[in-house]
Amino acid sequence: MPDKTTERSLTIEDLSQLREKTESVAQFFEGQLRRYLDTLRPLFAPRRLLGRHVGAKDDVPGSDRALAQVQEKYREVCRQPFGLPPELPEDFLGHLDNRPEIYPLEYTHVAKNVKESKGLTITSPGQWILTYRSDYTLGQFRKTVIGKSERRAASVRDFVVDALAMHLFLQAFPNLTQLLADLRYDVQMETLTGLGDLQCVIIRSCLPSFRPSDELLLTATRFSGVPAFIELIDLDATRSLQDPLKSRLEHMLS
Repeated sequence: MPDKTTERSLTIEDLSQLREKTESVAQFFEGQLRRYLDTLRPLFAPRRLLGRHVGAKDDVPGSDRALAQVQEKYREVCRQPFGLPPELPEDFLGHLDNRPEIYPLEYTHVAKNVKESKGLTITSPGQWILTYRSDYTLGQFRKTVIGKSERRAASVRDFVVDALAMHLFLQAFPNLTQLLADLRYDVQMETLTGLGDLQCVIIRSCLPSFRPSDELLLTATRFSGVPAFIELIDLDATRSLQDPLKSRLEHMLS
């Protein structure tokens, strides 16, 4: 994850107010995004890409090639850090759900000052991983991969396959990415720290968030007793929000 430390000066009182506002804005964006994805659910159906390989009655052109791509990408990433065998069972797509799902984007940050150093789980309130519904959330998947949770090999494999399937699906249907962009949600393919070379679909709201100084992080988590923190929405960025349609028309007419 990129460094999101900010130089702006914040007090505990500032933090309390910003966290309340961040929660309201984050809930709005996530609720809106979930409604959009629910409406678009038929367009995300895996059968549009994989046809009979996911139980569709009618096959689609290119389904064999799409299946081969999933298998190839899986073999490239399965070993490290997931510890999965390269062979896939014949029914490895049988679990694939028709529902796109979002999980809050989390990462680990080591906050330090002159007296202490503490590993914190940081959540980005305006960023999510977009995949198909799985047994694991992103947080549960991470804990399993690093050995902090009971390992269910089939569920680990399914999460990897789900992420790969969504990645390939959006490559095959780029108009969905453009549609989400028109709705003010940016879509990118990225690797995440701790998940090897697995390419995940990351979706972001139009408002960025930031991580305050380590000193403030350590103070806040000392008060809460929980080694976790949610980034703060950059509310000042609302003043510079751009309308995608307006920007496109201005470019055409310039």
